[in-house]
Amino acid sequence: MSEPFASGILAVSGGNAIHWEITGHPDGKPALFLHGGPGAPSRANSYRHLFDLTRYTVVSIDQRGCGRSRPLAIDALDRLHENTTGALIADIEAVRRHLGLSRWLVSGVSWGTTLALAYAQACPDAVTALVLGAVTTTSREEVAWITEGVGAIFPEAWDRFAVEAGRRDGERLVDAYARRLASGNRDDRAQAAHAWCAWEDTHVSLSPDFTPLSFPDPETARVFATLVTHYWSNDGFLRGDRAILTRMSRIRAIPGVLVHGRRDISSPARTAWLLSRSWPASRLNIVEAEGHGGPEIRACMQRAIAAFASLS
Repeated sequence: MSEPFASGILAVSGGNAIHWEITGHPDGKPALFLHGGPGAPSRANSYRHLFDLTRYTVVSIDQRGCGRSRPLAIDALDRLHENTTGALIADIEAVRRHLGLSRWLVSGVSWGTTLALAYAQACPDAVTALVLGAVTTTSREEVAWITEGVGAIFPEAWDRFAVEAGRRDGERLVDAYARRLASGNRDDRAQAAHAWCAWEDTHVSLSPDFTPLSFPDPETARVFATLVTHYWSNDGFLRGDRAILTRMSRIRAIPGVLVHGRRDISSPARTAWLLSRSWPASRLNIVEAEGHGGPEIRACMQRAIAAFASLS
């Protein structure tokens, strides 16, 4: 039961193919897990432990352009502009319809919480509940903090990060990295990806259970860095009246649990707090001793998901 009992590749728009897999009980309550990044694909052991696999049917996908989905973002840079939050939402809906599921609980971590919220706001009738850990909305303010502001805490590492960006006059750091990772020669893209991943390791390093980013090969690191900078430089494709905080009325009645670490330097707790204030059906759990993830955050998410198992 801990291994997928079904998996496949689903053709979607723009010549993309999305990898999906299902774990748990075939007759269990449907649930969807959305991975972080963008571009950090699902890894079996990192999400299955959140669910009671005797009670849930858990669907996981590798989001467009990464993991086992094809083509990889780095192999289709001329079509990178088509990889947007709206496209990811359409992919999720295509998978749901393909699997014949009417509604499901949606869970995610980090970037996965942004995508989960955007999906629920676009398709509220398909969502029974939301359980979100290390909460983000990928707003311009959040991106500015994680790429520029948090440098006040890690000045040595940030100075290297800024120097290695190769930014032009007036260019934001995230835009410089996005430009280099989406164009130029292979060696320059590899150097930019290495510098970006080093910074990612730095700003999450205060978490009690911190471990550096681990990619099986340089290709996966380039995919991750390319997609993260692409989405962050575009405010998650959730600008203006598409911003998550402006659309909370669309999910006000959907029950949800937000779990966030007080020591999350990368994504301060203010975002989760603001969401909870505009979401009457939600509950906010602040884990005092943890950062951008950790064992107690996982345990809180497990308990919340278990409590929703009987919700229709």
